[in-house]
Amino acid sequence: MTDTHFDVIILGAGPGGYLAAERLGHAGKKVLLIEENALGGTCLNVGCIPTKTLLAGAKNYLHAKEASQFGVDATGVTYDWARMQEWKNTVVSGLVAGVTATEKKAGVTVVNARGHLDGPGRVSADGIQYTCDHVIIATGSVPAVPPLPGVENNPALVDSTGILSLEEVPQRLAVIGGGVIGVEFASLYATLGSEVTVIEMTPEILPFMDDDMAAKMRGVTTGITFELGCRVESLDGATVHYSKGDEKKSVEADIVLMAVGRRPATQGWGAEEAGLEINRGIVVDDRMRTNLPNVWAIGDVTGRSLLAHAAYRMAEIAAANILDPQAHTSGEVMRWHTVPWAVFSIPEAAGVGLTESAAKREGRDVLVAKVPAQMSGRFIAENGFKAPGEAKILVDPTTHQVLGIHVLGAYAAEMIWGAQAVLEMELTVEDLRQVVFPHPTVSEVIREAAWAVTL
Repeated sequence: MTDTHFDVIILGAGPGGYLAAERLGHAGKKVLLIEENALGGTCLNVGCIPTKTLLAGAKNYLHAKEASQFGVDATGVTYDWARMQEWKNTVVSGLVAGVTATEKKAGVTVVNARGHLDGPGRVSADGIQYTCDHVIIATGSVPAVPPLPGVENNPALVDSTGILSLEEVPQRLAVIGGGVIGVEFASLYATLGSEVTVIEMTPEILPFMDDDMAAKMRGVTTGITFELGCRVESLDGATVHYSKGDEKKSVEADIVLMAVGRRPATQGWGAEEAGLEINRGIVVDDRMRTNLPNVWAIGDVTGRSLLAHAAYRMAEIAAANILDPQAHTSGEVMRWHTVPWAVFSIPEAAGVGLTESAAKREGRDVLVAKVPAQMSGRFIAENGFKAPGEAKILVDPTTHQVLGIHVLGAYAAEMIWGAQAVLEMELTVEDLRQVVFPHPTVSEVIREAAWAVTL
C-alpha cells in the first residue's frame, strides 16, 4: 500500500524545489518531490546550464581567433555546432543524474507527474492524493509571449528553449527583447557569425544594470545591432515589423527569438482554486510564507527575483523556517536587495545592490567611484590592454556603507559573490579597504574602486 502522508510535499524540482528537498531530507524530514518533467527544472535542462555551455564554446572559439596577441598561432579556427550541441547535452544529462543521486541520498521520494494543490496539506499527482504538514510551491516560470499578430504557429519564431536546439547557426537572427536572455543569446550567436539585431522597447538594454555600464556593454559587443526605444508591431514569418516613434521599420531574419522575459507559472496546478494570493506571482513574506497556513512558495513563481540563485536562497529560508517552528529566532529571512545578478554575455557583467541610475531616480545622494579593469595586472595579462572592463562602487555619503558594486568584463560573475557579502554584512567602504585580495587577481578591481571613493 502506498504511503501517502509526508512531512513536506514540494511541487516543482527546479533549483529551489530540489534544494529545499535536499535540505529537508538531510534534516530527517519525510519529503515528496513532484516534478512533471526532468529534475533540475528550466535552469538545468533548458536554461542557465545549456546556455552557459554553448557560450563556453563560443568563448573558446573567440579566444582561439584572438590568440595571436598572446603568442599562440591558431590559424584556420572553426567551430562544430553539432559537437557543441553534443557537449551541451552531455553536461545537462550529467548534472541531472547528479541531482537525481543527491535526492536519493537525502531520502527524498520523487514522483514524475504533474502535481495539483488541492488545498493546505493536500496535493494530488498521478491519480493519488497525498497529505502533508507543509507544502512548498516551486513551479517556476514560463517564457512570456505577447499576443502580437504573426506569433501564433510561426515556424520561424522560437523561445529560449527552442533556440537552444537549432540544427544550425542562423545567418540572421532577430531578438525581441534586450534583457538577460536576449543579450546572452545575441552574444552567443553573434560570436559564432550570425548577423544579429536586438529590438528593445526601453531606452537601454538590461534595465536592472547601471545605465552607463549598460551603454558601455552595448558599445563593446561586436556583431549586434541594437534598436532601442522600439515597439514590435507584428511578425510576418521571420520578418519583424516595429516602430520607433512615428517611424515604421522592419528587419528580415532567418530565426526570431522571443525574449521579452518570463512569467511566474501560477496556472494549471490549483493555485487560484486553493485560495493562494497572487499578484503577478504568488505573494510571500520575507520567510517565504504564503497567505495559506503551512503553504510556502519559492523561486520564480513568487515573481520577486527570477534567478536560480535567488531560488536557492528562498529554498534554504523556507526549509529553515519549516524546521524551526520558532523561526523568529533563526534570522532566516530573505534580503531581496542583496541578491546579485549576472549576465554571461561576451563580455560578462554582474552587480549587486543600488545602481547610480536608481539613486538618481530616487533623488538619493551617493558617493560613486569607478576604475578600469586594467588596474588588475591579471586582467591585462589574460585579456589585453584594450579589453572592456571596469568596476563601480556606490557608497552612502553619511554612513559610508557600501550600497552597490557593479563589474563589467571577464570573470565578473565569478567575483560578484564577494560584493554580495559586503552588502549582506553592511560593511562600510573603510571595512572593504581592509579586505585582503589575493594578487594578482581580477577581483582586485573591487579593492581599487573602494580606494577610489573620495570620502
